[in-house]
Amino acid sequence: MKSLFYIFLASTIPFVALSQTKSTFPGTAMLEIEKGKYPNIDGIVVSQHNKTIYQHYFNALNANSLHDTRSSFKSITSLLMGIAIDKGYIKSVNEKAYSFFPQYSSFKNLEHNKLDMTIKDLLEMKAGFDCEEWNSTKDCEDEMEQTKDWLKFSLDLPMAHKPGTHWDYNSSAPMVIGGIIESVTKMPLDKFAEMYLFKPLGIKEYRWTKDPVGHAMTAGSFYMKPIDMAKIGQLVLNKGIWQNKQIISRKWIDESTKPITKIEDFSNVAIAKTKDVLPQPTYYGYYWYNEKMRTDKFSYNVVFASGNGGQYIMIIDELDLVVAFTGNSFGSWKSKYPFEVLIKNILPYVSKK
Repeated sequence: MKSLFYIFLASTIPFVALSQTKSTFPGTAMLEIEKGKYPNIDGIVVSQHNKTIYQHYFNALNANSLHDTRSSFKSITSLLMGIAIDKGYIKSVNEKAYSFFPQYSSFKNLEHNKLDMTIKDLLEMKAGFDCEEWNSTKDCEDEMEQTKDWLKFSLDLPMAHKPGTHWDYNSSAPMVIGGIIESVTKMPLDKFAEMYLFKPLGIKEYRWTKDPVGHAMTAGSFYMKPIDMAKIGQLVLNKGIWQNKQIISRKWIDESTKPITKIEDFSNVAIAKTKDVLPQPTYYGYYWYNEKMRTDKFSYNVVFASGNGGQYIMIIDELDLVVAFTGNSFGSWKSKYPFEVLIKNILPYVSKK
């Protein structure tokens, strides 16, 4: 593996840590990665104190390459819902989801109190749909992609549980979230996202995946630059503020990123098989995750977006730090290697606020 692009801005290294010891990042910390230790990683962007301090790209990619963000885009969908609520298009997450679709005369599979499903149920992956992609026991996404209208397919899914009672990760819940935003704003989701999120952040180059009738995919398959993924992370780290302007309310950032549901018997760090680390449980919020990175030397909570193959937007508030990863290990435990890189090659070498 050959590195094709590298940027290191010495002038933007964090100045002095609270302990009065200077940051040593990146120094030699990233050399083993740059020499090819992790061929499954395509790109790394590190930002601290609102400044990009490190970028590196691999596998014939560069800073301008658009990368499939996979399910990490679900977290951006959560931000778009927050904006819709902030702007008054929607009263709250307690609104009934099916009330927003008068264009469909009827819905299928109305068992298990389906019409009582709320926006919150969708955001927490507790819609109750008979889909389960986390353990690949019932992946509905492939079936959805064979239809013309992915939103209608999602709305018509059979139910397995009463809404709000059971966590089942799937791609149809965010499709319904996107449909709700389109319904209340009377504009295509991609236009809403451009107007209220991407354009304010200076994100100009990206590519949506859409169904045959034009609904934008809100569960993944969105292509963007790693540096722009880092901008999304910076927005969340700054509690919704970008260049002194409140893009999303602090209330929504706090509400959507808090750890709500413990994912049983699951830890990203444990899957990464990283040595000298104490694996901690992973929690889920509104399409955002939480997990502590804990060793005998430090313990930091990480809020992050996660996508198959190694697509991550990681936010460490205590260090005022954002790290974005893109990767190519689809369907492999090696997609968790960015957590090892974070723990061994980044966190020990950056200074605190």
